[in-house]
Amino acid sequence: MKFHRPLLNHLIGVLTLLSVLPTWAQNTIKIGEINSYKAQPAFLDPYKKGMDLAIEEINGSGGVNGKKFELIVRDDNANPGDAVRAAEELLSREKVDILAGSFLSNIGLALADFAKQRKVFFMAGEPLTDKMVWQGGNRYTFRLRASTYMQVAMLVPEAVKMKKKRWAVVYPNYEYGQSAAATFKQLLKAAQPDVEFVGEQAPSLGKIEAGAVAQALADTKPDAIFNVLFGADLTKFVREGNTRGLFEGRDVVSLLTGEPEYLDALKDETPNGWVVTGYPWSTIDTPEHKAFLSAYQKRFGDYPRLGSIVGYTTIKAIAEGVKKAKSTETERMITAFRGLNFETPFGKVTFRAEDHQSTMGAFVGKIKNDNGKGVMVDYRYMDGARFQPSAEEVKKLRAPD
Repeated sequence: MKFHRPLLNHLIGVLTLLSVLPTWAQNTIKIGEINSYKAQPAFLDPYKKGMDLAIEEINGSGGVNGKKFELIVRDDNANPGDAVRAAEELLSREKVDILAGSFLSNIGLALADFAKQRKVFFMAGEPLTDKMVWQGGNRYTFRLRASTYMQVAMLVPEAVKMKKKRWAVVYPNYEYGQSAAATFKQLLKAAQPDVEFVGEQAPSLGKIEAGAVAQALADTKPDAIFNVLFGADLTKFVREGNTRGLFEGRDVVSLLTGEPEYLDALKDETPNGWVVTGYPWSTIDTPEHKAFLSAYQKRFGDYPRLGSIVGYTTIKAIAEGVKKAKSTETERMITAFRGLNFETPFGKVTFRAEDHQSTMGAFVGKIKNDNGKGVMVDYRYMDGARFQPSAEEVKKLRAPD
């Protein structure tokens, strides 16, 4: 069978062009998501459900600019090197358009640096370290969730009201914990100059010797405790603290402990009266949250955790950015996200142009042991826009893009 050579050359050219067309020119937008699923399942199993719900809603309504979303997930094994290798594979082999994810702060920073080197858009949903948007920030990285600084700043006024002089601090010894402890000491000292920090414990993440930590804190005889532990470390610490009477007659301010993924694990060991940031999912009475809650429960037959909110909102934010940019091209995405406004289950949120941090807030309240189950009470929503440095301060903290 003979082919007309000009026609054959034309067909070869067309096939070659199709093989190298970017995803945007096809009918799918690929999001490469990297996270510590095996290491942090309490948060990240609900997080994945939240992402899946958002993808289903977006694709069910026709996608974004006529294109459907596809989520390609990789586990980073709670290791920065593995996370970077996964990101490289997602770009080179899977040809993803956008990178997203990370839970642990050290991994988020590694992925932010990778995004800078490869000049690819990266949406960091969860890692809380302030370096994500300040000292280690870059033009390619945006962060959704309220930062360490923001959440600590929400808690400090409550700590000041306690009028306690002698404080002890306990935190996991890695980037997030170190940052939270330093910020708390800095902001509390500024608001209450006579405060003293009499004890500090910094166990390795996931390797706490809870009895020894609790006893060491008790030995310093603090009036109050600032806790940054979470996950299994938190559960072990609370159990030993309860056993040893560490919390009796002492106020406790505790970052993240009001999140249902951690209260669920505490069960009947939940302390009463700790001041916390968290997510009181069952009693938030706003139209935006009610709509999300109904959809989530209908889809999964379960109640959401804070991870569900973060996963869901990460995808929704990306969708709004792509819609505004009319592209997944990196520079157009950056332009679109600077100042981007979008709706979330917590209300309207904006990505600040000066540091790429969203104004998504958090709930501050107290935890209560309600018939053997931890719940959050006496809470209020704190708008993240109120707890961020000014644009002038950010200029001093962040290297120019």
